[in-house]
Amino acid sequence: MSTNVFALGASKNIGYYAALRLLGTSYLDHAKTNAHFSAIAQGATVTFLLRRTSVFDDDEKIQPYIKQGKARLIAGDALVLEDVRKGWQAALEAGNGSVDFVIFTIGGYPNFHITKGLVLEPADICTRSLLNLFRTVPAPIRAPDAQPRFIVVTSRGITRDSHKTLPLAMRAFYSFMLGSPHADKLSAERVLAHCMGRKWTDEEPRPELLPKDWSSLPDAPAEGEFKKIVIIRPSLLSDGSCKADEAKPGKPGYKAIAGEIEDGYTVSRRDTAHFIVTGAVQNWDEWEGKGVCLVY
Repeated sequence: MSTNVFALGASKNIGYYAALRLLGTSYLDHAKTNAHFSAIAQGATVTFLLRRTSVFDDDEKIQPYIKQGKARLIAGDALVLEDVRKGWQAALEAGNGSVDFVIFTIGGYPNFHITKGLVLEPADICTRSLLNLFRTVPAPIRAPDAQPRFIVVTSRGITRDSHKTLPLAMRAFYSFMLGSPHADKLSAERVLAHCMGRKWTDEEPRPELLPKDWSSLPDAPAEGEFKKIVIIRPSLLSDGSCKADEAKPGKPGYKAIAGEIEDGYTVSRRDTAHFIVTGAVQNWDEWEGKGVCLVY
């Protein structure tokens, strides 16, 4: 039996690269505990929630897995609650009633505004999609011992403390150019802190990003209900190659630090995907419940 993965935001970039790795090599926790993962040859099954399933029509890398039934494409928008529910049901069916991992890499494509920098539309795309994900976790896998493991990509530099660790030259750039998308990521982290039962010490998100009564929405997660979460906070993302794949033995290719890290500028999307699979998935015990900064 292969690892069963539900992927949101995996039509391209980080989620796409991670899905390709998982389809080729899978790590399965046979005991349904966090104790042991073993590599198995047949690769993972990945259920993709996609606004356009045609996005992979000409993709020579994904097509073989689609034909094998290992990559399952479900039409839906993560901003629509019922679409996410439909994705969950498809992922459950693929895993005979269980889901091992959820990989959430949703992020919008902002437009440049002369006075506001990069502006997201909708402004809450990450927050609302993530909240929809947790609100629609199916009842059979909502109990703690049946829950999947959630891997969520946000960003470095979005909290007050994290922003202070950025190189001086990056701080103004982050504040002006990335203010809108980072406000959405910070709001998503507020949801994650609630799900994990962690005290929130940063500013509360703006109500247009996260309504004040969000925790009272129907089927909203209870405080501390989902603790099997790893938050990945990459530095400024580039489209470069995967340095980890090119590195000499014993050289990691990038830094992965639980908590904050001083200095450093960028990391590639491919290296972020590399960490999702070889770090978070393969070494879950080491990273569960942590926020992990990635940087060169």
